[in-house]
Amino acid sequence: MSWRKGDDVASRPWRGRVRDYDLFKELTIGLVVVGLLVLSLSAIFRSPDDPGVTLKSWATAAPSDFVATATAELGGTSDTAGYGPPYNATPDATQKLWFIDLQSLSGIRLPIDTASDFVLNPLKTLPTPPPALAQWSAASAEQQAKWTAAYTEALAAVPTGDPAQVMSGNYGPVPALTQALLSMAASGNLDGVLQNAGEPYNLDYTPTVLFLGDGTYFPNLASTAHLTGDQWGVMNETGNTPGQSWLWLFSLLYQIEPFKSSANADILVVSTMLVLSLLLTLLPFIPGLRALPRKIPVHRLIWKDYYRQR
Repeated sequence: MSWRKGDDVASRPWRGRVRDYDLFKELTIGLVVVGLLVLSLSAIFRSPDDPGVTLKSWATAAPSDFVATATAELGGTSDTAGYGPPYNATPDATQKLWFIDLQSLSGIRLPIDTASDFVLNPLKTLPTPPPALAQWSAASAEQQAKWTAAYTEALAAVPTGDPAQVMSGNYGPVPALTQALLSMAASGNLDGVLQNAGEPYNLDYTPTVLFLGDGTYFPNLASTAHLTGDQWGVMNETGNTPGQSWLWLFSLLYQIEPFKSSANADILVVSTMLVLSLLLTLLPFIPGLRALPRKIPVHRLIWKDYYRQR
């Protein structure tokens, strides 16, 4: 339609139906009514907002598990102690993609000695360090391993894992060290020592998370909340986070073969996702794949109104 002077649509008188419009009522409904509805539904269907798990809460809720984990850290038998790069140089601990060992290529960037970093050094920060530290330091590595192995076996023999019910044996200073660390954690001091690591504003929670992950208390909490990634069709979140819906494809690969039973599952899943992401990025340039939308016109079903008008 051509535009001519004097033919301005906005200047023409309106000859259609006219009715009153209450802007205040619309504003009231839009803000108050909808706001109350959103708040009500949020209160009913909200996601859980559980408090953060700390070493203090762990030591208070599951002291037996804490002592068993501290013993494993002392003996170097925990998951973290045998993880390999970037924490330590444990032989044959890395995941490989054929002959490619990306984990070793990263190097040991975050060196962690579980006995020193999780148990001994924190105990040294106490106003009165336990005398058992001197006995431990004076012993050979072989003797230390014997002590921790014997105490681990003794704890496992107790049905409840309660250190107070462990039969007497040659455990050296291990019971005294783990009990001192338990008391330190229960008071809340261990959280601050591990997290701060001598820096006043350190936000690196790596040591705390690794220590928590070596026990069974933290994984059991995740399992109870269905956050282990093996529950299909449900996306869970806790706290003020948007959830992990973007991780569904990663989780899916972990549930199927050959990823599910592979010792190199992590590197295989990440590599597969990189290949899929690259294919998606290059989709417009790959002959055959770029023609799929024309051969399988799913988009016409999604935007059927648009194509119907055309």
